[in-house]
Amino acid sequence: MKPLALAAAFFISVLTLPAQPKDPFPLWAKDTPGTLGTDPVKDIPTLTPYYPAADKATGAAVIICPGGGYGGLAGHEGRDYALFLNQHGIAGFVLKYRLGSAGYRHPVMMGDVNRAVRYVRAQAAAWKLDPKRIGVMGSSAGGHLASTAVTHFDAGQAEAADAIDRASSRPDLGILCYPVISMGLLTHGGSKNNLLGKEPSEALVKLLSNELQVTRDTPPCFIWHTWEDKAVKVENALEFAAALQRNGVPFDLHIYQKGSHGLGLGVKGWEPDKTPATALHPWTHDLAVWLKVQGFAR
Repeated sequence: MKPLALAAAFFISVLTLPAQPKDPFPLWAKDTPGTLGTDPVKDIPTLTPYYPAADKATGAAVIICPGGGYGGLAGHEGRDYALFLNQHGIAGFVLKYRLGSAGYRHPVMMGDVNRAVRYVRAQAAAWKLDPKRIGVMGSSAGGHLASTAVTHFDAGQAEAADAIDRASSRPDLGILCYPVISMGLLTHGGSKNNLLGKEPSEALVKLLSNELQVTRDTPPCFIWHTWEDKAVKVENALEFAAALQRNGVPFDLHIYQKGSHGLGLGVKGWEPDKTPATALHPWTHDLAVWLKVQGFAR
C-alpha cells in the first residue's frame, strides 16, 4: 500500500472506532476472523468496559479473562475483578472470548485476547489511558489465556490499514489467578480438551504449555494459587514462576494454604459500597501492593 493510501486508511479506521464505550463492544466491527457463525453470544467476542471514578483514575487498564474451562465464562471472575480494579484507579475490560463448547479451538482464543490488548492500546489516547500500562488478568482457564497473552505476542503490523492491528499485543503485566498453565501432565483435562481438542499433536501441547514459552520479553507477573486446590494443580503456578525466574522476569508468587478452586475475590457479587474490604481474600491486598510497585495504582 502506498504511503498516502495507507495514511488515509489509517485515518478512516480511527474515525470508525467508537468513542469511549460504556456498553459491551465487539473486537471486530465486521468479518470476525475464524468465526463459525453470527450468534452474538457464541460467535462474537466482546469487551465490556468498567472505568474508575475520574478523580481516582491512574490511566492504567487491565484486560480480564474469566475462567470456565474454555467451556464457559465465570461472571464473578470478570465483573467483580473489574470493580475491584476500579477501586484502585484502574480501568477493567472484561473479555468475552470464544469457547471450545461452541466449537472453537486454538488459535481462536489467543487471537481474541491479543486483539483485546491491541484494541485498548490503540484507543488509549481517546479513552484517557496509558498505552504503556495495559495489563492482562485471568483465572483458571482464563489464567491460561492470560499466560498465553504474556508469552505469545507480537509488535503489531506497522503497515496494517486497521489502526488496531498496528498496535502491539504485548501486555505490560500479567495477573494469573489459580491458573491453568501447562497442557502437559499438570494440565486441567477439560480446559485442554476444549482448547486443543481430544488428540492434539505434541507440538501443539508444547506450544500452549506456557511454562515452556517464557522469555526475557515476558512482562512482570503476579501469580497466586492455593495448596488445597483440587481442580487445577498448584504446580502450574510454581512451574510458571520458576520459568520467570530462569528468564530474569520479575514476579510476585503467593501460595495460600486454604481455599478451593474458583475463589475469585473471596466473595461473589461483590459490591464495593456494601461489602467491606476485609471480606476479600488476602490475595487482593497483596495484588494492590504489587500494582503500586508496577506503577498501575497509586
